[in-house]
Amino acid sequence: MLEREALLKILKKVQEGSLNPEGALDRLRHLPFENLGYARVDHHRHLRNAYPEVIYCGSKDALQVKGIASALLAQGFNLLATRANEEIYQVIKDLHPAAIFHPLARLVVVQQKAPQPVSGIILVISAGTSDLPVAEEAALVAESWGNRVERLYDVGVAGIHRLLASLDLLEQARVIITVAGMEGALPSVVGGLVDKPVIAVPSSVGYGASFGGLAALLAMLNSCATGIGVVNIDNGFGAGCLASIINRQVDQALRSSPQE
Repeated sequence: MLEREALLKILKKVQEGSLNPEGALDRLRHLPFENLGYARVDHHRHLRNAYPEVIYCGSKDALQVKGIASALLAQGFNLLATRANEEIYQVIKDLHPAAIFHPLARLVVVQQKAPQPVSGIILVISAGTSDLPVAEEAALVAESWGNRVERLYDVGVAGIHRLLASLDLLEQARVIITVAGMEGALPSVVGGLVDKPVIAVPSSVGYGASFGGLAALLAMLNSCATGIGVVNIDNGFGAGCLASIINRQVDQALRSSPQE
């Protein structure tokens, strides 16, 4: 993978004279992006954002996904493909035998190398069983990037005692992701119980007046609890990303702080 250290090695070799500029250019020819015609694959994203480009498979055909996945895998990146189906999985599986498909989350994961572990716990909470596809997308994205993830499912406000029975998990977590449809009340309850960031994900679960998750989204945006951030409807991927960034930043700060 052409990570920061690898790029520095190439530049040092040019400086030392052990690699000529033409050779360096050949190694860097696909940076910062690779133009496939229908997609410009971003090979520099991990240098800017810590994580490589992720393939959103919605509205893409199998051949387009295959081309993008092939370009990313060739650089040595671990791969995430969201909103995938069985056909997409088989295409990626043909490219790399380590591909794993998670049907509930509609996520394909390829781990070409172990991710750097992060010490803090990300807790993913779902209000109901119907919210699991979104919750699992968030959990698996965070896990694939080296985070420790705990799950607490089906603890919505219709039976709040189920949540209160697991307060120890809320206390142990560094970041909490809450997924809820219907009236979207769960993040407000959790936010009132903890002193840590709560990422609220409205799901499209609910009857007609839920308007496909819009009611839950508005409820979360209007929460009176502090420390809550809201991502888009059904955006488990975005929640997993945000939680991972927060967790990694805290981890880096703790590692760099002076030891007593």
